[in-house]
Order: sequence, then structure tokens, then C-alpha cells
Amino acid sequence: MSEVHLTDVKTLRQRAREHVENGAVTEGYQADRKTVLRLLNESLATELVCTLRYKRHYYMATGLKASIAAEEFLEHAQQEEAHADRLAERIVQLGGEPNFDPKGLEDRSHAQYVAGNTLKEMVYEDLVAERIAIDSYREIIQYLGDTDPTTRRIFEDILAQEEEHADDMADILADLS
Repeated sequence: MSEVHLTDVKTLRQRAREHVENGAVTEGYQADRKTVLRLLNESLATELVCTLRYKRHYYMATGLKASIAAEEFLEHAQQEEAHADRLAERIVQLGGEPNFDPKGLEDRSHAQYVAGNTLKEMVYEDLVAERIAIDSYREIIQYLGDTDPTTRRIFEDILAQEEEHADDMADILADLS
């Protein structure tokens, strides 16, 4: 195990006054900020695409078993939007600009916007998108390691909820089969 060197208070205070314009990004920030901002913006696009897809599914769900699925679609849409908000906030904290431009949104997203025509197709496409998010966020967490613990924690929280979403969609899909 490596030894951690703690900086003396005088040095901490001095460093804090240098480059104040960088806000939360201090000298101790170890990640490649440009890459982290790109990953955050790609993930923001992913969450926005997922929000839109879940919203469509909420309004389009029909059939005998649609009410349970529709409730999940709406809940997931709201949670995906909250994820997008957290990612956008972190982008700003790191001195970047969140990309909400609808032009190219799906191209920036890890997940695709596949509408689905039947309830079963909608649930299937939502499950596929959740699985994409799970794998991409897990890789981002591994990439970040200890270089940006705040961003890593945000992705860990989102990943946990995406895994719940996938489990919900898998259960509904099984009931529809």
C-alpha cells in the first residue's frame, strides 16, 4: 500500500489562492479534464435520449399490461432526467459546458432512440438501452479510478439506478413473454 503524503495547512492555503478562476478544479485534480468532460457530455446525451424514449413509451403504452409498464416508464424518465441534471452540474463544476443541443443528440449518446411499436418492443428497447448504459458507465468508473472521485461517485450512483431500471425492464419483459 502506498503512503499518502498530507500537505501542510500553509501550503494548502497558498495553493487554494492560486488559479481561483478554476473553481473546483484544483492543482490536485488528477484526471484528464478534457476526456472527463467528453465522457460527461456523452453520458448527458445518453440520459437525455433515454428520458425522451421513456417519455414516449409512457404515452404510447397500450394493452392489458400497459399500466404497470407505463408507471415504470414515467418513473424511469424522471430518474433519467435527474441523472442528466447531475451530469450537467458536474460538467459546469469542471469548467465545461453541458451540451443540450438537440442536433446530434443521438450521435453523442451511447444509447439509441428506438421507439418500438408494441409494448413488448418498447420494454425490450428500454432494456437494451439500460444494458448499454450499465456497460459504458462501468467502464467510465474504471477509467476514472481515483483520479476524479467526485465524478466517479456520480457515475456509481447513476449506475446503481440503471441496474435497477434494467432489472425492472427484464421483469416486465418476462411477464409479457
